[in-house]
Amino acid sequence: MDSQDIDPQETQEWLDALETVLANEGAERAHYLLERLVEKARRSGAYLPYSANTAYINTIPSGKEERSPGDHALEHRIRSYVRWNAMAMVLRANRKTNVGGHIASFASAATLYDVGYNHFWRAPTEKHGGDLVYVQGHSSPGIYAYAYLLGALTEEQLDNFRQETEGNGLSSYPHPWLMPDFWQFPTVSMGLGPLMAIYQARFMKYLGSRGLVDTEDRKVWAFMGDGEMDEPESLGAITLASRENLDNLIFVVNCNLQRLDGPVRGNGKIIQELEAAFRGAGWNVIKVIWGSYWDPLLAKDTRGLLQQRMMECVDGEYQTFKSRDGAYVREHFFGKYPELREMVANMSDDDIWRLNRGGHDPHKVYAAYTAALRHRGQPTVILAKTIKGYGMGESGEAQNITHQQKKMGTTSLQAFRDRFGVPVPDDRIDDVPYLKFDEDSPEHSYMHGRREALGGFLHRRRRQAESLQVPPLEAFESLLKGSGEGRESSTTMAYVRALNVLVKDKKIGKHIVPIVADESRTFGMEGMFRQLGIWSSVGQLYTPQDADQLMYYKEDKHGQILQEGINEAGAMSSWIAAATAYSTHNVQMIPFFIYYSMFGFQRVGDLVWAAGDMRCRGFLIGGTAGRTTLNGEGLQHEDGHSHILASTIPNCVAYDPAYAYELAVIIQDGLRRMCQEQEDVFYYITVMNENYSHPDMPKGAEQGILKGMYLLREGSKRSKKPRVQLLGSGTILREVIAAAELLEKNHNVVADIWSVTSFNQLRREALTATRWNLLHPTESSRLSYVQTCLKDRDGPVVAASDYMKIVADQIREFVPGRYCVLGTDGFGRSDTRERLRRFFEVDRHYITVAALNALAEEGKIPAAQVAEAIQAYAIDPDKPEPVNV
Repeated sequence: MDSQDIDPQETQEWLDALETVLANEGAERAHYLLERLVEKARRSGAYLPYSANTAYINTIPSGKEERSPGDHALEHRIRSYVRWNAMAMVLRANRKTNVGGHIASFASAATLYDVGYNHFWRAPTEKHGGDLVYVQGHSSPGIYAYAYLLGALTEEQLDNFRQETEGNGLSSYPHPWLMPDFWQFPTVSMGLGPLMAIYQARFMKYLGSRGLVDTEDRKVWAFMGDGEMDEPESLGAITLASRENLDNLIFVVNCNLQRLDGPVRGNGKIIQELEAAFRGAGWNVIKVIWGSYWDPLLAKDTRGLLQQRMMECVDGEYQTFKSRDGAYVREHFFGKYPELREMVANMSDDDIWRLNRGGHDPHKVYAAYTAALRHRGQPTVILAKTIKGYGMGESGEAQNITHQQKKMGTTSLQAFRDRFGVPVPDDRIDDVPYLKFDEDSPEHSYMHGRREALGGFLHRRRRQAESLQVPPLEAFESLLKGSGEGRESSTTMAYVRALNVLVKDKKIGKHIVPIVADESRTFGMEGMFRQLGIWSSVGQLYTPQDADQLMYYKEDKHGQILQEGINEAGAMSSWIAAATAYSTHNVQMIPFFIYYSMFGFQRVGDLVWAAGDMRCRGFLIGGTAGRTTLNGEGLQHEDGHSHILASTIPNCVAYDPAYAYELAVIIQDGLRRMCQEQEDVFYYITVMNENYSHPDMPKGAEQGILKGMYLLREGSKRSKKPRVQLLGSGTILREVIAAAELLEKNHNVVADIWSVTSFNQLRREALTATRWNLLHPTESSRLSYVQTCLKDRDGPVVAASDYMKIVADQIREFVPGRYCVLGTDGFGRSDTRERLRRFFEVDRHYITVAALNALAEEGKIPAAQVAEAIQAYAIDPDKPEPVNV
């Protein structure tokens, strides 16, 4: 008897009434009445806190399950072969090379994937765009094993698992860069898959709203582990999914209760925790905890004692149960209460051990998938309870070591074989042979038949979509001409003008996707609010506060701008979805994401790396870039290193233009490469908020702008004075120009001025030339572009940028003669631009002194002349180095 029940008879009457409603009118009516009662109680002042948790049982009762129409016996045999082959490829690879691999993750998730392949996941066809499946990274061996049985991969490829350098290998995890015809989404950097899937589903709604792609009947399925949900990115955007009513999104969380080293929640219940998080965020939650063998026991549980015991046990106990045997479960699970022990008295230990978890039961999984597919108005999360290392036995089933397990002994292999009934004789067990169905077998016909019914093989990545005709450089005429006398602007404003040219272009305008986090006005883009509209799935349900203004805040169901709020990771995920639309949606989209450059690579660098892997195409615009251009903001806002971070990504093309015409040339050529030639590169371009005059584009400068440097201004050719070569990039180019004037006026030194648009590109081209020379020793050496530019130039070379010295230092090896680099090493800080540049020693005076010192070291001027300049420009030679302050 419940000690808190002051009137058991009244309680029973209420329960009887509820039972009558359930029996006669169904669960939905009962739920409605209970909600009304709770609402009435709260309105009357009762304190009834909300609980987002339900009982620790399946969300869908056994009597309400949609039954699978498949041939269950055939599906079981197919699944068993897939399990064996997935395990075999890891074991065989490690016997030969010790390259690693994971067995346990897919072992726990095999049924979750198998049901999807057989009944749910549609491949792209002429009539259907196909579903998008984000595969959990550590499950890749199982995906390869499935593809092998379908004939999409060969035995040789399986034997080259994790061995790719000589070609025909299989990548360790889903990597589109390494397997461009197979994988779509890189997901092994845990947490990124869930985040990208949410924004992919949202971008599909965006494409549909704008009439660019029919996405109405397509789903995004994202698979992840319960341990992965601890990554902040995994749960960071789940409220967006419900807010946008993303009923095209289905999460499947493989809750095997273990992460890499031990239990996910040894002292708690991860399924309950995730249920509360997702339901509280507005998701439809479906729990698949117990398999069909539990149904008779749950039906007997009229007093709820079994459910109570299920709730009492923590995950650490559930893990231990599955690492032991039926006798242990009888004693330690059912044995706690005499009534439960009696409930299973007529069951053998083997019967108890056979009590399965929901994620390994194809009937329960099918029912959950069907319910998720039919649900409307909300995203769905399926929490499927499984066993890590399922079938591995003593080699790792439900053991803490199982994630790293890549070997299995003969006994474990025999047990695995017997458990799944695969035809491997004892004399071949240690060979771990691959298994395949005969072409005339029922299993082979069934597999191909199911996939044909769903549009064909799922893992076929599209490499190209229809090319777009991009506007010629002349379309940016306003940027190619100088700003005019007395008129100043920033390269950020030049970017906005270029974007306006593009969105108005009749050929590609509708393909442009402007993306901002929450700084449109910082970047001068508020004029686009009314012009293009900010996309919203519901339009604008309110009158904006600034409705009476010309540039009011306009949300629109057909809007073109994606504004993500204060969320660079979300904006980057939207950019990725747009930048891969050519592959996933067969339409080229051109995303432009502008953000504070300081909050770019260092904050979402993992996503940018994934973008490289995904062969993204688009523009990342690092706004208010440089360590001294954003005066007043300070250490956390000033970027001196994003170009170094960009250089680490092989297919990221990075530029730091100083003038509007440089920016126009770079953007136009990027459009040509990505949208017309369909190269798998993406661009990172830094723009600044400092206003100054912009000259006309020098004749013939285009090639040099794209290669990374060009001669902006040449000193007098006839002069016999000492000469230096000054290299400048971004806003510091103007300090270089000023330094050249000081050198000429005050020190009788002539300077040639070079605008460097990309030290990164210069280095890459030079390394290519160096490699060619290394491998062709008997042929004439090739000169790098840097060497070609500077080889016939007199004097030392001095380079200055608004970034760390290492940015310009990238080309040191290729600069003929003496090379001096100035940069902004150290932490940023607040002050005026002029004082910041003096503090970081990159202003005109330091550039002048550096040039004089280089000439002195070459013996072309006396050292005393350098000392005189230091004194003349009031430079303190004993001031602390900026990096240490």
